[in-house]
Amino acid sequence: MKLKQAALAAAILAAAIAAVIGVQTGATAAAPSSCTLADGKIKHVIYLQFDNTHFRRDNPSVASDLEQMPHLLNFLQNNGTLFTNDHTILISHTAGGILSSLTGLYPDRQGQTVSNSYDYYKASGVPQFTSSFKYWTSPVATADDTTPNMITDTGKTTPAPWVPYTRAGCDFGGVGTANIELENNSTAPNGDIYNVYGPTSPEAAEPAAQRTTDFVGIAVHCSQSSSSVCAGNAHAKADLLPDEPGGYGGYSALFGAKYVDPAITGGNACVNDTSGNPIQDRAQNCGFPGFDGMLAKNSLGYVAAMQEAGVPVTYAYISDAHDNHTLGRASGPGEPDYTAQLQAYDQAFADFFANLAAHGIDKSNTLFSITVDEGDHFAGAQVSDGIYSHTACPQASLTAVTACPSNQIGEVNAKIGALLPSGEPSYDIHFDDAPTFYVNNQPARTDASVRKLERDVWNATAPDPYANAVVPVAQFLGDTVEEKTLHMINADPKRTPTFVMFGNPDFFFQTTNLSGGCAGASVCVNPGFAWNHGDVQEEIGNTWVGFVGPGIAANGTDSTTWTDHTNVRPTILSLLGLHDDYVSDGHVLREVLSGWAVPDAMQKSGQFVQLSQAYEQLNAPFGSFALDTLTASTKALSSTDDSIYTSIENKITDLTSQRDALAAQIRTALNGAAFDDTPISNSQAGDFVSQARDLLDQAHTLASS
Repeated sequence: MKLKQAALAAAILAAAIAAVIGVQTGATAAAPSSCTLADGKIKHVIYLQFDNTHFRRDNPSVASDLEQMPHLLNFLQNNGTLFTNDHTILISHTAGGILSSLTGLYPDRQGQTVSNSYDYYKASGVPQFTSSFKYWTSPVATADDTTPNMITDTGKTTPAPWVPYTRAGCDFGGVGTANIELENNSTAPNGDIYNVYGPTSPEAAEPAAQRTTDFVGIAVHCSQSSSSVCAGNAHAKADLLPDEPGGYGGYSALFGAKYVDPAITGGNACVNDTSGNPIQDRAQNCGFPGFDGMLAKNSLGYVAAMQEAGVPVTYAYISDAHDNHTLGRASGPGEPDYTAQLQAYDQAFADFFANLAAHGIDKSNTLFSITVDEGDHFAGAQVSDGIYSHTACPQASLTAVTACPSNQIGEVNAKIGALLPSGEPSYDIHFDDAPTFYVNNQPARTDASVRKLERDVWNATAPDPYANAVVPVAQFLGDTVEEKTLHMINADPKRTPTFVMFGNPDFFFQTTNLSGGCAGASVCVNPGFAWNHGDVQEEIGNTWVGFVGPGIAANGTDSTTWTDHTNVRPTILSLLGLHDDYVSDGHVLREVLSGWAVPDAMQKSGQFVQLSQAYEQLNAPFGSFALDTLTASTKALSSTDDSIYTSIENKITDLTSQRDALAAQIRTALNGAAFDDTPISNSQAGDFVSQARDLLDQAHTLASS
């Protein structure tokens, strides 16, 4: 009897442990799939992209985000390569950072040159706000601008990131990742529900909140294999990509948790998070918890469920840890709720890795690529006890600093018009730390009113309580000449900003009146937000990316290799033996490949690494060419001497033209060595490097003159 009781107790304990880590008892391997990658060496691909999660410390006395997630950090450092000198793009926001990582393209070739929102000019000449977050094939706006939101340099929709996978027989799961699932619940013309299900469908008839839970944020783009989760599924819809190179007929997809959840759980309405609890919205309905609700336990729970159900490629987004997703405010380094959230994220990763391993999914057969969309500047006091003042601190004057609590937290909100003289032309801005200005009627960059506005913005000041001084609000300026250098002009001319101001990173700029505890002030510390990005400072541009799996070198932490987001996709595709139907702006990271994973032509290209590093500094938005020309641009736009302005602008235009021509040749060569079995000779590489260094020197001389 005691033996039976002991056996029963053991069984109960085993079941409890399985529930905690999300393991289905009896399951030892993922469901079969027709997917073949890297000649069978890789059977699963798990791509994760955090929002604003840092390797660097934001307070020297407080462990960084990754340091407080040791299960993730140790996994990357002990099993593969963690690049900690990675960089985002400009403007460095969530949408742009994710989409450049997904496509391997800079914003001028994937459309989101300004994000997470941008303006476009209506026929009246008035700039109009719109969101970057739209489903992959959606237009800018139905009535005013029907060009693709995700516009590439041909004027068509950017090729979709799931296509190489589905063509290879692999189902592709999307979990909260920008623009690869439905992004809104709209039943209006060209809304996501309207486009996929139709305005008179049962799906469209659901209440708005329920449509978000049921249909937004979760998707599976399916292969044509008989083992696909779409096969025989009555809810599968045509996966329409009319602009896809080579065509994309006959493919289907499942959109939304209402239809994906049962397909990957054997009929259950809910997917469990990593702790074994159902993933629900705030009303406790099974399904998508909202983009802000994509905590590690939820995103990783969906990834595990998809992988175990035979969806071998999963791309997922994880919400930032430094915002309190319950109270709806920012938290500072060391603050108890921030620390607790990082601990919860760490536990989610511990459970996630254990769950996958129990199903035969681990580093021996799985490629893990884990990164972050952008960095941040922490706008707040440097406190050692983690206790912050979460009250607004209005600045009563534009010429003097009002004292804030010594432990103040929050970005400095500023109504931009209040900082400028009267008589400015009408304009709108993209509300941001680095606002883009859209002057009504889209005047030429040399227009007198534009030039005056640029100089006034450069001379504007505001009180910054963190500096205890009245400070300039602008640090750099770039008009359409420099925007082209920074890859900030795409194929839709209606979206081109008149100029961009890269601001003091403590500040966030808007055109509307401040609200809440800041009402009535022109400048005010807003404790609801404290992590500024979009800007050009190194702490914002510097990010990280880690790779683990077959063919990945065990380099540990690599803080030397300079890389950026566009290199993630070509590196993944090269490892898998896949390719895109376009030449990427990025290149394969030779430094991370080992043994069989190094393509023959790359192996024969003795100066591949040297050439790729020269290319980065020449072409990347955070490379030295871009930053030097931005310094020169700032001198031009802030100058009252038209001859200085014209001379510098002409030089930047000429240098950028030469840069673009050389960069196109280099990227073709780098991609050819990785995907087309075309080695780069030492003489060719040496010539490219020499030309790149010459342009870099010229840009630096221009910045220094």
